[in-house]
Amino acid sequence: MATQSSGGSDPTALQDDDALGTAYDGRLVRRLLAYVRPYAPLVIGSVLFLFGEGAIQLVGPLLTRRVIDVALPAHDYAMVRTAALLFALALLGQFGCSYGETILTSLLGQRIMRDLRIQLFGHLQALPVAFFDRNPVGRLVTRVTSDVEALNELFTAGVVAGLGDLFTLVAIASIMIVTDWRLAVAAFLVIPLVYVTSRVFRAKVRESYRDIRFRLARINAFLQERLTGMRIVQLFGRERSEARRFDAFNRSYLDANLRSITIYALYLPAIEVLTSVALASLLVAGAHRIALQTLTVGTIAAFLQLVRRFFQPLQDLSDKYNTLQQAMASSERIFKLLDEPTGVGGVAPLRALPGAPIPAARPRPDAGSGVTVEFEDVWFAYDLAHIGGPAGRAATQATEPEWVLKGISFRAAPGETIALVGHTGAGKTTIVSLLLRFYDPQRGRITLDGVDIRAMSLDELRSRIGYVQQDIFLFAGDVAANIRLSAPRSDADVVAAAARVGADRVIRRLSGGYHHQLAERGASISVGERQLLSFARAIAADPALLVLDEATSAVDSEIEAEIQEGLAALMQGRTTIAIAHRLSTIVDADEILVMQHGEIRERGSHRELLVRGGLYERLFRLQVGELEASA
Repeated sequence: MATQSSGGSDPTALQDDDALGTAYDGRLVRRLLAYVRPYAPLVIGSVLFLFGEGAIQLVGPLLTRRVIDVALPAHDYAMVRTAALLFALALLGQFGCSYGETILTSLLGQRIMRDLRIQLFGHLQALPVAFFDRNPVGRLVTRVTSDVEALNELFTAGVVAGLGDLFTLVAIASIMIVTDWRLAVAAFLVIPLVYVTSRVFRAKVRESYRDIRFRLARINAFLQERLTGMRIVQLFGRERSEARRFDAFNRSYLDANLRSITIYALYLPAIEVLTSVALASLLVAGAHRIALQTLTVGTIAAFLQLVRRFFQPLQDLSDKYNTLQQAMASSERIFKLLDEPTGVGGVAPLRALPGAPIPAARPRPDAGSGVTVEFEDVWFAYDLAHIGGPAGRAATQATEPEWVLKGISFRAAPGETIALVGHTGAGKTTIVSLLLRFYDPQRGRITLDGVDIRAMSLDELRSRIGYVQQDIFLFAGDVAANIRLSAPRSDADVVAAAARVGADRVIRRLSGGYHHQLAERGASISVGERQLLSFARAIAADPALLVLDEATSAVDSEIEAEIQEGLAALMQGRTTIAIAHRLSTIVDADEILVMQHGEIRERGSHRELLVRGGLYERLFRLQVGELEASA
């Protein structure tokens, strides 16, 4: 099957994926609000704290005006002390409101992130294998980490704080206009310049943010690919050349960040300059009126403080705009992932079969009784599986696809062993992938005990199957946990399953035995030992159907003999489908299917196929000759 690399070879794809959208999208906001509603008390509490903080900011300027205009001329020092005490209480109240708002908005953001990540991870586990074929792992990790973190910024420092800034602006502007509208107009004259400066800043920051995100994604993709393939890097002596490539990516990321820093370094002083211009305008407008005694010094002093407080939220709102824009882009990508259909191959679960009703699903049989597996004229192409749904069917009609399987039909009854042999790429593993419903066929159907597997839930289907794959995957954790993956088994059951395939001998040599901690992907033990553990894992599930994909390819002859002995007992009464390149392991199979170019070219027992002569006979003689030559 063709898979898409997660490396950094196609940065343009990442750039398109990371493009920023509009600053506000009502549809996305409505979906985000669904995650906010369970935490409405946190939102209400944080907004109240913000409004309280905004209101308290007005206390200082008003007290200053009263002290200068009333208390000092009257030499009323008691009023001065009272004003100082009220100012101290206001500062304390402002501190409390700021603390409460920070705590509540942080709780809100963290809980929404938790909910989103849980939903994303659950959704990713339900997506079909075809989805992962065309989406690099690094990009999906970014969705669950960086994009969700961007939404955290939206709730902790964006929307709620933005409401507080707006309230502060309205409150300060109202006080300024009520106190002296002419001074207010003088202070507001620079607002158009602030707007133009902020608009230019937003455009530059948007471009800078997109550039930073693209370059960071390229670094992440490069790191993921090189760390995963570190053995190859070291084996071929690529350390220096890869370090130079990483240095180039890292330098470009540094340059993008420096450009962003430069933009901020220009914007913040520009706002400071405009604030100073507003203060100067205020002094010029008030100086003549003070001389005429139509304006008090206290009013000017109060206005100087109010203007300083007025321009701070304006500066903050520009940052909030960028936070909102980034969050909209991240939420669009998150919801695009959540909207991916979870049906196999991107197709919804089967509801009706052409020409025949779906038989009702039957209860799971006893494990030892086996099941009847039947492939009925099955055709499959990976390119159509990646397209999925109606588009895939339309593509089938428009052009003839590259079929991996062509008209596959066979039947495996309880107690029978069906072996699949053939050259690499003949379609053997694809048959197993269809049986496990990693993909659905475009034509034909597959049944278990007469029930189309598309009419079963995936849990019901896969609970009947014990699968030992060629590419063994073990999770980081202890040995016992890896063996009991498929079902909650007791320690005694785990030990019995391991002993049945000879894995107990290997496990006893490990420090800690069944509690030995395995490294990621089981890298701390050999391939043969990992294969033995995968056998124990399949057997511990006590399945009705055994699927063995090159199950003994990585074990030596002595261990293989032990496994075959254990399998012989396990396979009694069960249905077994085995893929094998080593034909010596399937000579006792009830039926051998010889595949070539996606078709079954020969079928029969080992003896029948040898007598008949043909593909199987040539494969077998070739392997026997190789064995004799090596001996």
